[in-house]
Amino acid sequence: MGSPRVGAVGGITELAAYYAEPPEGVRVNMIFSADGAAAFGGRAGPLSCPTDQQLLTTLRGFADVVLVGAGTARAENYGPVRLSEAQRAGRHAEGRPEPPPIAVISRSGDLPSRLFDEPDRPPILLTCAQAVARLRDDRHWRMFVAGEDSVDVTRALDLLREHGMRRVLCEGGPTLLDELVDADAVAEICVTLAPSLAASQPVGRRLPSRLPAPVTMRLEHALVCDEYLYLKYRR
Repeated sequence: MGSPRVGAVGGITELAAYYAEPPEGVRVNMIFSADGAAAFGGRAGPLSCPTDQQLLTTLRGFADVVLVGAGTARAENYGPVRLSEAQRAGRHAEGRPEPPPIAVISRSGDLPSRLFDEPDRPPILLTCAQAVARLRDDRHWRMFVAGEDSVDVTRALDLLREHGMRRVLCEGGPTLLDELVDADAVAEICVTLAPSLAASQPVGRRLPSRLPAPVTMRLEHALVCDEYLYLKYRR
C-alpha cells in the first residue's frame, strides 16, 4: 500500500485521473465548506466551482447508477445524467452504452419534473411498501420497493445490485450519507473542501449515529486546485 498522493493539480484532466478506478459498491461524492456546512441556502451549488462540477460529471461517467435523496434532488433540480461524447464512447467500449440512471430515495414520490424529460431513461424510485398506495400513478419511473415502513438502504442497494448496478455514486444529501454510513455501506468517499465559510446551514433530518465507533478510512489523495481541496478516502 503506497503513500497517499499529496500536492497540486492543474485542472480537471489531471484531477480526474485520480478517480478512474471506482470501487465496487458505494462511492460518495460530497462538498463541504471549510467550516463544515454541506449547503448554503439549502443547496450545495453555492459552495461549488467549475472544477468541482466537472469532477461530478466525471464521477457519474464511472457509475452504474447515481443515488440521491429526494430533498437533494428537489433542491438541486435534478435531471437525467448527461455525459460527454468521450465518456459515452468509453462506456460503450465497456458494454455500458447508456448514461447511469438517477435513483431517488423517497416516500412521497415528489421528484423534480426534469427527471422525466427523457422518457426512455426514467428515474428509479426507491421507496417502501407503506408509501406505494399513496404515490402518483402518472409518473413513469422504475419503482423498487425496499422496506415496509421506511426505505431500507441496505435492501435498496441489494435491489440495485440485482439489476446490474454495482457501482453506485451517492451524491447526498447528508441524511442519506448518514444512513449509508450507519449501514456500513460506504466503500469510498470523495470530499471537496471549499475555501469558504457558510456558518450554520442545517440540511435534512439528522439522527444520532448508531455506530459503536467511527469507521476508519484510508486517505488515497489530497489534491489542491484553485484553492479547493479534493480528498479521497477508501475502506
